[in-house]
Amino acid sequence: MPELPEAETTRRGIEPHVLGRRIEHVTVRQPQLRWPVPVDLEERLRGARVNSLARRGKYLLLYTTRGAAILHLGMSGSLRILEGAVPHGTHDRVDIALSGGKHLRFHDPRRFGAVLWGGDAPEGHPLLSKLGPEPLGDAFRGSTLWRASRGRRVAVKNFLMNSHIVAGVGNIYASEALFAAGIHPSRAAGRIGEKRYDLLAEVLRAVLCEAIEAGGTTLRDFVREDGRPGYFRIRLKVYGRAGEPCVACGGAIRQSRIGQRSSFYCPSCQH
Repeated sequence: MPELPEAETTRRGIEPHVLGRRIEHVTVRQPQLRWPVPVDLEERLRGARVNSLARRGKYLLLYTTRGAAILHLGMSGSLRILEGAVPHGTHDRVDIALSGGKHLRFHDPRRFGAVLWGGDAPEGHPLLSKLGPEPLGDAFRGSTLWRASRGRRVAVKNFLMNSHIVAGVGNIYASEALFAAGIHPSRAAGRIGEKRYDLLAEVLRAVLCEAIEAGGTTLRDFVREDGRPGYFRIRLKVYGRAGEPCVACGGAIRQSRIGQRSSFYCPSCQH
């Protein structure tokens, strides 16, 4: 599933192509995604000019002169900039036609993504209003995690993936950050001290930044806006490497289920 780095990679790749463009029309080929696409989306966006493309957690916000659309890649979605003459495929769900002849095309085989309307204040939308701080933002600190974790018995990996605690961190980067911090993913969040949370916040930021610079992680479905894959997967230290040697100690990476999600860790390096 695309996480924060994939969403940010997409944002950075697409923004130069949409900024300042007028939306000519919107074609909705599949109105039922994770949530229904607003029936008046075409009416709201047609004729508007794109002011910016922002990101909040895993969500992308297309700000226009008439309000903002909220986009989410879901489990298998991608956004691509294509020439308008390129025929649409079976899983191309929404096209936003831009002045100059290009289309912003939302591709989503599994239909777990979303195209919604956020109006003039999308930050207040129910999907965004309760998100935690951005892990790349200035307000994110180890003390933020430490305070939120007090009294919590939930596994720290699930704690880190809770979007109300910190926005945009999913299974892949939670696993990688916990390895970098030397913290076992099943350890109770409330039993971790503030200094270890300081380290966790620092390495989480570093892991996310490295992934963004590498272009996102290539999984089965994620591709960048131009169809090229991300390349961070070759740098993963634990995720998807069960049975392989740990890059730090040489011991075997293990896999377990934590909160019904596959978790990867080194039993020697993480405690």
